[in-house]
Amino acid sequence: MIERTIRAIAGCIIVTSLLLAYFVHPGWYLLTAFVGVNLIQSAFTGWCLMEDILKATVFRKAE
Repeated sequence: MIERTIRAIAGCIIVTSLLLAYFVHPGWYLLTAFVGVNLIQSAFTGWCLMEDILKATVFRKAE
């Protein structure tokens, strides 16, 4: 369940930052790049900051 939540959050952040970059300012593309780099990093290292945050808050009792 936590993996699906992380994917949903990442997808929402990417789509939101793309819309902000298109309608507000191109600097928002940096947020899209940051999320993409984090996804690549977590694929190689197995560590994800969002997972730690979710486990400490929302999914605290799930373990």
